[in-house]
Amino acid sequence: MRLGIRLQLLFALGALLVLAFVPLFFAVANLTRATMVGARASSARAIGRAIAGHVAAARASRSAPELSPLLEAQLGPDGASAIGVYDAAGALVDRAGEPDAAAALPASVEAGAEVLRTVRTARGGAVLVVVPEHAREPAPRADAARADAARADAARDAARDAAPARPPQVGSVAVLVPTDPSTVPAAPLVRIVALYTGVVALALLVFAYIAMTRLVVRPVDALSEAARRVAGGARDLEAPRAGARELAELGASLAHMTARLRADEESLRAKIAEVERYAADLKSAQERLVRSERLASVGRLAAGLAHEIGNPIAAILGFQELLLAGGLTPDEEREFIERMKRETERIHKILRDLLDFARPAARGAGDAGEEPSGSVAEALEDVVSLVSPQKAFRAVELVRDVAPDVPPVQLSHGRLVQVLLNLLLNAADAVPRAGGRVWVRASRAAGGGARIEVEDNGPGIAEAVRETLFEPFITTKEVGEGTGLGLAVCRGLVEAAGGAIGVEGGAEGGARFVVQLPGAAG
Repeated sequence: MRLGIRLQLLFALGALLVLAFVPLFFAVANLTRATMVGARASSARAIGRAIAGHVAAARASRSAPELSPLLEAQLGPDGASAIGVYDAAGALVDRAGEPDAAAALPASVEAGAEVLRTVRTARGGAVLVVVPEHAREPAPRADAARADAARADAARDAARDAAPARPPQVGSVAVLVPTDPSTVPAAPLVRIVALYTGVVALALLVFAYIAMTRLVVRPVDALSEAARRVAGGARDLEAPRAGARELAELGASLAHMTARLRADEESLRAKIAEVERYAADLKSAQERLVRSERLASVGRLAAGLAHEIGNPIAAILGFQELLLAGGLTPDEEREFIERMKRETERIHKILRDLLDFARPAARGAGDAGEEPSGSVAEALEDVVSLVSPQKAFRAVELVRDVAPDVPPVQLSHGRLVQVLLNLLLNAADAVPRAGGRVWVRASRAAGGGARIEVEDNGPGIAEAVRETLFEPFITTKEVGEGTGLGLAVCRGLVEAAGGAIGVEGGAEGGARFVVQLPGAAG
């Protein structure tokens, strides 16, 4: 599931706050701790000097046994951890404090010099203050307890003044004041800084969440809902006006785009309706044109059939009238009867060609018992054997070029012979009587099957005739020399087999008929 823009921005802002506040928190915490440790060290030095001065002042009026209670009174968690008293030579003569802290006191000190240095104890760091007697100054009392102790000391000093005078004690005093981190109260302040940082970060995230919801998410949701309404069929996009300026401009742009798209849709609908109307008119005109073409074809067919059959019937009627009139010799009667037979056979042939044109065998199949496929080479051999004895081919050079890899075609042997015979006879009629030449080529087609070309060096075919050359009763021969059904029958047989037939210009100016036949199945 993909996160929304609001959560993605919140995660990005949270990561930014972590990168910004975590280093800041550690920097503030370390700075606070260092500052407080420094302040603690300065305070420890001041406390050490005060205690050392007080003890040094008390040594002048007290003996060693009387000084021990004073040393113990100066010890405490907020004061010194250990106190050492040294003689004039710098040797340790007395000490008080916790054992581990007292062990950190030096065994001897340099006489006549004040020393401040940091030492390590079992509990942590500490400041060692060594104050010689001649360098001491009256030290201020740290608190009320020390003031009481000072008054008690003053009373004892007055009592001792009444006693016989004793020589003063000379030497140094060493005070060990703890400064380890455990004595620095930095942890509460660091926790307060962490709490403040967390509260500020949380407040920023909440504020960002509310601001993004009101300024970004709600306007975007409203814009998305408006777009869904438009997709559902609404005519106009109601863009939200709330939110940032960019979102308002985006909504206005989408509303303008929606209006433009609606206008374009209406225009497109009008154009589609107009195109559909034109298509309907065109279809109606096409249907009328097809009907007219059919009527024209029927008219041409009827005219051609009447012309081709009318002449033989007229001749037969004339011969019949002569026979019925009588007075003819037996030879004349036999001649008239034979001529009537030839005219009758001519009518029979025309009708047979017409039937072949109207009802070609399905997929090029031949007569009953004949194979549905045929060999181009074998069919061409049969055609050559049929046309060679004819008078039209005696002066014509027939050139054959049959490739050895021509496959069997999906046209029966008899139908293939009929197609090739028609094409060769037409070529022979077109070439000149002297120097006539006809080429027959057969090769394997690029997409399978066979390609057959029959070319002549005759005058060729006029452009005006090429479009209607394969229609019935269209011929370029003289009247009485052809019916115009041969090429129409060839086209019917070739197309029934799934092939195609066409005509193009030859290499020597004549005509070239090209037959494409598919290969035999299986």
